[in-house]
Amino acid sequence: MTKADIVNGISMDTGIAKKDVSVVVEAFMDAIRNSLVEKKDNVYLRGFGSFIVKHRAEKTARNISKNTTIMIEAHDFPAFKPSKSFIEKMKG
Repeated sequence: MTKADIVNGISMDTGIAKKDVSVVVEAFMDAIRNSLVEKKDNVYLRGFGSFIVKHRAEKTARNISKNTTIMIEAHDFPAFKPSKSFIEKMKG
């Protein structure tokens, strides 16, 4: 499912113009992105799941083709954790 599919589905279900729905969906995604990237705050959507910031420590890796060792810097990355009710619905 793509963002366009989501916009089309919401527009059909609510009767709101696709242009307006698209603006709202973009604003929603921007709010989540800004919270995770700029503020490093997690986003909790009850009954759906959580968008969380995880941290990976610095580590040593190997470049097999050049037979060298490289250092990968510590960094944060986004992750999604579904809620328990969402998991139960997926199980059937």
